[in-house]
Amino acid sequence: MPAKSKAQQKAAGAALAAKRGNASKSDLKGASREMFESMSEKQLEDFAGVSRKDKPDHVDE
Repeated sequence: MPAKSKAQQKAAGAALAAKRGNASKSDLKGASREMFESMSEKQLEDFAGVSRKDKPDHVDE
């Protein structure tokens, strides 16, 4: 399931970096912290590994 907005993609990338140990978990806030705790590394890769081209900055839910 790819990210629907640039914000989601960035949050998933931050969470993925923390999962891999490249960033500190304590630096995560909001959506990225929730993603870190609830998603597997594979799910985060799928979410973060999309092109940002043609994606809106934010998506209204």
